[in-house]
Amino acid sequence: MSKQRIVVTGGAGFIGSHLVSKLVERGDEVVVIDTLLRGNKIPKDVFKQIEFHRVDVSDEQKVADISKGADLIYHFAAILGVDIVADNPIETMETEVNGMQSVARAAIENGIKTIVYASTSGVYGHLALEKSVDEEILVDPRTSYAMAKRYNEIYLASLYEEKGIHSVAIRFFNVYGLRQDNRMVIPRFFEQATQNSPITVYGSGEQTRDFTYVDDAVKASILLGDRVKGFEIFNVANERESTIGELAEIIKNMTQSSSEIKYINAPKKRYDYEVGRRFGSSAKLERFINYKPNTDLQTGLDVVYKALRD
Repeated sequence: MSKQRIVVTGGAGFIGSHLVSKLVERGDEVVVIDTLLRGNKIPKDVFKQIEFHRVDVSDEQKVADISKGADLIYHFAAILGVDIVADNPIETMETEVNGMQSVARAAIENGIKTIVYASTSGVYGHLALEKSVDEEILVDPRTSYAMAKRYNEIYLASLYEEKGIHSVAIRFFNVYGLRQDNRMVIPRFFEQATQNSPITVYGSGEQTRDFTYVDDAVKASILLGDRVKGFEIFNVANERESTIGELAEIIKNMTQSSSEIKYINAPKKRYDYEVGRRFGSSAKLERFINYKPNTDLQTGLDVVYKALRD
C-alpha cells in the first residue's frame, strides 16, 4: 500500500489516537481533526509527526478545507460515555448527524472516495439472543446515540448510491485498552480497585458484554479502510461473552484489592443502555479481510494494568 494522506476526525480520542499511531507507524500522512474536549490522547512522539487542527467536525467549511488532497477519511469523532450521552441526547444526535454531513461534504468536494465510520453495537438495542448478533439481524436502536449512529449508516449507504463514495460502518463491541478514561467500565473498575473503593456494578452483574481490545479494533479498521468497496457494515467483536460481575472479580483479583464489589440499581436514565446480553459475530469481517479480533480479555487487561503500575 503506497503512502496515503488520511484524515482522522476524533483522532485525539481513545480509539482515534491508537488509529493515528498505527497509521503514522506505517508511513501515512495523517491529519487529525479534534476539539480536544476530552484532552489529547495522542502520544507526544506521534503528535510531532501529524498535522493537527483543533476544529469542531460540524464546521463544514473548515473540514472541507482541511481535507483537501486526502485519500481517505476515518470519521471517529463522537460524544461518548453513557451518563454524558444520556444527559445530552440532543447534542449527541446533532454531533453525530452534523459531523457526518461535514465529512460527506468534504468527500464530495475533494473527490475523496472512501469513508470509514465508527458506528456502534448499540444499534442492536435490547436484543438478547441465544447466539451472537450478526450484521443481517434487524437492528433495534433505543438511545439517541444508537439512533444517530444507525441514521448515519443509512446516510452512508445513500452516499454511495448517489455519489459513488465507498464507505464502511464499523459496529464496535465494547472496545477497551490503554488511554481509555473512566467514563467506561474497565478503567472505572481499575480506578476503584486500585483505590480500594467499592467496585460499583449496576444491576445484578449478570449482564454480558463482548470486550474487544483496542489494537484489534484498530487493525480491523485499517484493513477495512484499505479494502472496502461500495457500502458495507461490519461488526468488530471479540466473540466472547463476559459478565460484568465476572469482570469486577477479575480486576479485583488482579489488583489484589480489598474493595467490596457493590451491586447497585442503575439510574433510570441508564435504562436503555443496560442491555442484558450482547456479544457479536465477526464472521463477516473475517471473510472480508481474513482477520478478526483475537486478544482474550485477560491478556488485554494485563496490558492495561501493567501500564497503570508503570
